[in-house]
Amino acid sequence: MEDYLEAIVTLEEEKKAVRVKDIASKMGVSMPTVTSMLKNLSKAELVEYEKYEYIELTDKGREIGKEIQRRHRALKKFLHEILGIEDAVAEQEACKMEHAVSTSTLDRFVDFMNFIKSCPRAGTEWLKYFHEYIKRGKDEATCEKYRKYLDDIYKKIRVEIVGD
Repeated sequence: MEDYLEAIVTLEEEKKAVRVKDIASKMGVSMPTVTSMLKNLSKAELVEYEKYEYIELTDKGREIGKEIQRRHRALKKFLHEILGIEDAVAEQEACKMEHAVSTSTLDRFVDFMNFIKSCPRAGTEWLKYFHEYIKRGKDEATCEKYRKYLDDIYKKIRVEIVGD
């Protein structure tokens, strides 16, 4: 059900009105499959749906759909940008994970991404070395290069703070 709500939210961002055929196309399922799920979502008061009409999310349906969409985007971004997983694989994995991870864990993923990108001891250089490590395996030269990089940063910070 959550995948359908997420798909409808995403389609609403792209189109003025969402139809059964739009959902079927987006999800790669048949129109009768979509119709069946829409009936269930309507019974659960998550969508407003009448046969041959546009689909509209209720407030509750939109809230759930947006939360699933947020989870999906955050997890995909973490998998692709931080861990360096291929985009298509990250998309599939995020779809599986979005339903299982708790809100607090997801928030920690987001915090970690923000930390890496903004903290002086982390930053995009840190990610570059991590991606090299993934490509080459545990390579002493790569690890030593990263250790030197961190040592240089720590020395600069120490000079700025302590003044030695």
